[in-house]
Amino acid sequence: MSLFHELTLKSLDGQDLPLAPLKGKVVLVVNVASKCGLTPQYAGLEHLYQQYRERGFSVLALPCNQFAAQEPGSEAEIREFCSLNYGVSFPISAKVEVNGPGRHPLYLLLAGEGAEFPGEITWNFEKFLVGPDGRVLERFSPRIAPEDAPLVQAIEKALAALA
Repeated sequence: MSLFHELTLKSLDGQDLPLAPLKGKVVLVVNVASKCGLTPQYAGLEHLYQQYRERGFSVLALPCNQFAAQEPGSEAEIREFCSLNYGVSFPISAKVEVNGPGRHPLYLLLAGEGAEFPGEITWNFEKFLVGPDGRVLERFSPRIAPEDAPLVQAIEKALAALA
């Protein structure tokens, strides 16, 4: 099993959120925030999830309050916001740190020293496309929206390799 699939996060309701069930799937990992100019990307993320989940795709959202304190709410508030405003049905973890000394182990794996696409996370809604083997396939800027061609094409290419 890959290091990615060995990790376990906490969900918004405090339960374990193991990544092992994502083995064999294409996963879009996104750090998110509720009070960001890019927050409407939740709608596009949900659309991608609905469009491709039957083919082995998932979105994994990780709320983060490190960028201009744009995710100040509690886990319960985040869950309610995502559900009411965007109908989010993909997995969302409890809040994490994506940069600095408290960087979550997932982000050490995705963007830490020795990673395929290393470097600091630049803002909310930065995206990592992870292949079925747990390897990072591509990294996308927060400005790349879920419906933008480069991201959609990368997802479709990764899913085609599953077939």
